[in-house]
Amino acid sequence: MQDLIEFVAKKLVEHPDDVQVRLVEGEEGQNYELRVHPDDMGRIIGRSGRTAKALRTLVNSAAAKANVMANLEIVE
Repeated sequence: MQDLIEFVAKKLVEHPDDVQVRLVEGEEGQNYELRVHPDDMGRIIGRSGRTAKALRTLVNSAAAKANVMANLEIVE
């Protein structure tokens, strides 16, 4: 799942080398933290948050298929 998030995020941003995805295990499941270059925050969030919502939907779908709970946070 971490590779999936990283792959999609790198395709969306102008600075793909600055994309970092970190897994944080929690009581409620897996939490993924996505960090990108500050100039790319707008590209990851998208207009009215549409891109971020699509990324979260993708993560939730992959998590459901793997039978786990997952959450995606976009961190500055």
